[in-house]
Amino acid sequence: MNKSWDEQKKKLLEEQDEIVKEMKTLGVVDFGSDTEGEVGEEEADEAEELSKNEGIAQELKGRLIDVKNALDKIAAGTYGKCEKCGMEIEAEVLAVDPESRWCKMCKK
Repeated sequence: MNKSWDEQKKKLLEEQDEIVKEMKTLGVVDFGSDTEGEVGEEEADEAEELSKNEGIAQELKGRLIDVKNALDKIAAGTYGKCEKCGMEIEAEVLAVDPESRWCKMCKK
């Protein structure tokens, strides 16, 4: 394995851990124990928070999939290759976005 890929793997594993932590935090949504007659603002606020958290959770799931795909590519020896053109992904792109799937040209 390429030495720089070892560094990228470390970054990706750290990012994966962070995403999982964020997802666990979002997974706990407490609607409380509503009693009859308690309707209104609090319930609406909870519904809005759940909706917001679902959107964030979807984004995190997408990022987690990208990170796992990048880790799989490192294991398979195909990491750093553009999925569109097959060229090497620039080091500066991978430094900023280690799970990047495309080179600069194909991102445009």
